[in-house]
This record gives sequence, structure tokens and C-alpha cells, in this order.
Amino acid sequence: MSRMLWQWFDRNILSLGRDMQLSYLPPLLVYLAFGIQGLTGIVGTFYVKEHLGLSAEFLAALGFWAGLPFALKMPLGHLVDLLWRFKSGLIYLGAALLAASLLIMAGLIGNPQQMAQFMSVNAWFVLSTLLLPIGFVLQDAVADAMTVEAVPRHLPDGTLLAENDIKRMHTTMQTLGRVAVIGGSVLVAGVNVWLFADAETLADTAKTALYQQVYLMALVIPLVSVSGVLLNGWLQRRRLAAHRAHGLSDAEAQSLLNHQDGDVRANWWILGGSLVFVTFTLLMGLTELRYGQEAVFAGSMVIVLFLMGRLLRELDGPARATLLGTALVIFMFRATPSAGPGVTWWMIDELRFDQSFLSELSLISSALTLAGMFLFRRFMAERPLYVVVAFLTIAGTILSLPVLGMSYGLHHWTAVHSGGVVDARFIAVIDTALESPLGQISMIPMLAWIANSAPNHLKATFFAVMASFTNLALSAAQLGTKYLNQLFVLSREVKDPATKAIVTAANYAELSPLLLTIGLLGILMPGAALLLAWKLKLKSA
Repeated sequence: MSRMLWQWFDRNILSLGRDMQLSYLPPLLVYLAFGIQGLTGIVGTFYVKEHLGLSAEFLAALGFWAGLPFALKMPLGHLVDLLWRFKSGLIYLGAALLAASLLIMAGLIGNPQQMAQFMSVNAWFVLSTLLLPIGFVLQDAVADAMTVEAVPRHLPDGTLLAENDIKRMHTTMQTLGRVAVIGGSVLVAGVNVWLFADAETLADTAKTALYQQVYLMALVIPLVSVSGVLLNGWLQRRRLAAHRAHGLSDAEAQSLLNHQDGDVRANWWILGGSLVFVTFTLLMGLTELRYGQEAVFAGSMVIVLFLMGRLLRELDGPARATLLGTALVIFMFRATPSAGPGVTWWMIDELRFDQSFLSELSLISSALTLAGMFLFRRFMAERPLYVVVAFLTIAGTILSLPVLGMSYGLHHWTAVHSGGVVDARFIAVIDTALESPLGQISMIPMLAWIANSAPNHLKATFFAVMASFTNLALSAAQLGTKYLNQLFVLSREVKDPATKAIVTAANYAELSPLLLTIGLLGILMPGAALLLAWKLKLKSA
């Protein structure tokens, strides 16, 4: 038995460490920066709840707009292909936008009166919220391309590696990319547990200072991503030197490091369509039409599908069918709406979950998600994506039941019959522990398939195409969340900052039907996509 456990541990965990290469580190640092953005998550939740009178519906709508920059990964990916030698500039630009967003929030928390002289507090918050994803999407588009560059195709003497070895390294690279994201979230979750250990007992002024300190600490995020670019430049020079040391000329060495087969020409369908997309989105956003978000989503979907159609011509028939089936299932899986911020407000107000406990839940979730990446590594590599999504759909539905039960008072019944042991916090910890490992699994098979199967001269573009399409699914999920929050209205108590009079009373009466609806959609939407893919005989990655 112990021998079998050791073999499993060696095959699923130690082997990943053995497969790690120094060349993987630059994109992993950029992904790590994305993971540690969670440092401000707890602070943002409590700041919005305590200081901003924004509704759950408004925050869901803001989430829609904040998600749209990721739909622009398609033109950004193509831009990376066009400007391959100068792609690091996008990392620097993204880092500047991230720093600006974090400094706005730090100023907003520490000096709201001075900030309000230029724009309203809510307007500053919206600006900061929108700058953050723009910065991350710029860096993410480059990081995806760097994962291709990180996988060597030749030995130092110029010998071409076997195709199976290259495929294995791509799978390892994509797995490590998810590990870096989750590892970053584990790191900052631990920091949050330490920072918020006694936050509930702090005076308001001390709590405000703590919130500001967290945003200033988060300035390490752009520094980490920039360090990845600097390391990548050093590694490229190191590879060139190794090739030259084996007798290759400068031109031969440079060609071995070039992951683009032939010249990449500007695809004006992509660039022109993306310009239309940006113009259309800004027009809808600035005119504040009643159905502006829906118009942007519909227009975005038409444009992205059109551009995808142009790029699919680069693939042969079987590969095209595989990509279509994979995209359909992933889209419906990620388009499932969530309950929105109202559930977190309910946990804070009704279940008495404070900053410290929410930080502990975040740490448990991140740590077990990271463990799940290793636990399910073989499961992801050896089974079709359809099987993975079906498993995640069923498991996710089952694991949504404890929170639904608590909305009906389950925690009161369990506390009475367990001597107070199985209370709301106990249930939340167990549910988080079981649900966490499932979060990042579904994307890895698709990312590995793209890295291995897409045309070499359009790797970044294909990564961006699928990212744009699947991120539009997240926009669809945000729209669904907005609609559900219009149908089932949840509100926390909002007080006037000056008079302390209650402006909006807390109301969580419609929480249970909201959670029940979410649970049903969570199984029906992916289930319908899997059934359709099976009927159309579309293969998966």
C-alpha cells in the first residue's frame, strides 16, 4: 500500500518538479503576479460594503465591463505575434496600469476628501476597477506567448527534440502556469490571515490605515511581472551562448530561438474587427443606453466569432472540429452565473464572518486548489475535456448544497444537534475544502492542446482567440448575475457617512431562491453543451 502511495506521489507531484526547467520561470512570474492580485480581495469586499453605497446589481454590471478587456486578448495576441521581439513593452505598460489602479485605491482609502475634489469617490472606484483588468490582460497576452517560447525545441547542439517530448513539456508548462496563479493566491491568502488576525477589534482609523497598507503592499504585483521579463531576456542570451558554444553560427543560433515559422503578416480582419469592437464598446459605455451591456455583448460575440472563423481556416478538418467542440463546452461551463456579492454580504452580516475568517477561508481554498492541481494532474492529462467538465459540473452542483442549506437555517439545526461544533463556520470550512480543488482544472487540457496543436507562427493569436471567446463567457456570466440580482434583490445595510442614518435596510429574504436558481443553471448549462457536442459528434481536447 505504501509503495503504491509513493508511486502515485512520485508520478503526480515529484515528476512535475523534475520536469521543471529554468526557461519556464519568466512566464511563471507573470502568472504569479496575476495570482497575487488576491491580496486586495478581502480589503476590496469590506471597503465596498462599509464605504460605498453600490448595489449588488451595479457591482455585477461593473464586473461585466471589467471583464471586457480580456475579450481583447485576440488582437493583443496577434499584436504580440507581430511585435514578437518587442513584446516585453506590453508587460511594462501593463505594470504601469496596475500600479496606477492600486495607487488610486490607496489614495481613495487614505484621503477620500482630497480625491473627491477631482471626481466622486464612486467614479474613482470604477476607474481603478477598470484599469486593473486592462493591465492584467496586457501582461497575460504576453505571458501566454512566453509559455511557447519557454519550451525548448532543440538541444544546445541544435538537435531537434522528439515531438512527444515537446508535447509533454507544453502540458507541464501549462500545468505550472495554473500552479503559479494558485500559488500566488496561496501566498497572499496567508498574508491576509496574518494582516487581518485582529482586524475586527481595530478602531475605524486603524482599520482604514490597514486597508491602505494592503493596497500599498500590492505594488509588488507589477514588480514581479517586470522581473519575469528581465529574467527572460537574460535566459535568451544564455541560450544563444550555449548554441554558439556548440559551434553554431549567430544566424543559426537565432533561428533556433525563433518560435515563429516564417514572417507573420498583419491580419487586418483581426485588427480592423478589433478596432470596431473597441469603438462599439466605448460608444455603448459612454452613451449609457439601457441595454448597452447587452448590445456590447452581442456585438462582441459576433465580432469574436467572425474572427475565430477566419483563424480556424489555419487548422485542418479534425483539429477545427476539436477546437469547436472544446470552445462550446468551455463557454457554457464558464457562462454559468454566480450569486454576486450579496452572498458575501449575507455571510458577513448574518453568519458573522469577519475579515479574519474570510482570509482563512481564502487560504484554505487556495492551498487545496493548489493541491488539487497535483492531485488531478493525471486525471486532466489522460481524459477528454468533456469528461473533466462533466465531473466538475456534477461535483460543483453537489458542493453548492451546503450554502443553500445554510440559507434555510441548516447551520442552526446542525449546531443544536452537534453541541455547537457543526456551526456555520464549520460548514463553510468543510465546503470550501471540498470545492476548492475543482476551480482551475477545466482550462488546462485546452491550453495544452492549443500550445501543441496551433500553427507555430500564430501561437499567441490562437491563445488569445480562445481566451477572448472564453472570457466572453465570463461576461455572459456577469450579465446573468446582473439579471438574477434584479430578479432576487439582496441588500446590505447602508448608512449615511455623516449622520449614520440608515439609508438602505439589510434584506436577504430572497437569498434561498437565488442560490437554488444558480444551482439549477450550474448543471443545466454545461449539461446542454455536452449533449449538443455529443449530438454533433464534436471531439474534445
